[in-house]
Amino acid sequence: MAFLVELFLGLLENFFVKSVLRLAISVLVGVLIGSERAKHGRAAGMRTHVLVALGACLTSLMSIYVSDVLGAGGDVMRISAQVISGIGFLGAGMIIIKNNDIITGLTTAAGVWTTSIIGIALGYGFYVGAIITTVLFLISIIIFTRFEKEKKATELVYVEINDLYKTNETIVEISKMINSEITYTVMPPKSGFQGNLGLMITISKQVKFDITCLCEIENVVLVAEE
Repeated sequence: MAFLVELFLGLLENFFVKSVLRLAISVLVGVLIGSERAKHGRAAGMRTHVLVALGACLTSLMSIYVSDVLGAGGDVMRISAQVISGIGFLGAGMIIIKNNDIITGLTTAAGVWTTSIIGIALGYGFYVGAIITTVLFLISIIIFTRFEKEKKATELVYVEINDLYKTNETIVEISKMINSEITYTVMPPKSGFQGNLGLMITISKQVKFDITCLCEIENVVLVAEE
């Protein structure tokens, strides 16, 4: 038994094994965080977060490899530092200002940035910090989303329809179901399906029911809370 334990610990010290373990955990972190974002219909979903975490983790492993395996000198944090600033440009592309001056995408952008840092931490083997940050990230984003929803004076809901000629009829049906005054802006479909039309709907009061019931309306194929 002691031999098996010693063998296991020895394998964990192998750079190849450590690399596989850390990359695998980074993928898991990307799935956990990305699935929460995807559930709300965000542009940066599971695949985006997985790739960000995986790529960030690899930059850390590259630094360790160059330093420990190849024996080259230099600052091992230099590559990872560039990732942190570089992800900022990716996040900037997710922040959108709507026609009604409502800013969306800030949480998703911050989430992608945080995911990259978690990936870097995993690459360096800082498991405790990475796991605790992931848990706190998921807890905070779920709890605070509900808290902010209670404080909002208006609601934003994304609705996608499969027939652009039925836009006016669909808006009327949505207004009846919500029983509130609404305004909307037209946008490209998040699903990417040709022929579909995205509608960003602003509701003048808080919604007290599950918005997924809007899918019952004819021609509505996707509903997501913003």
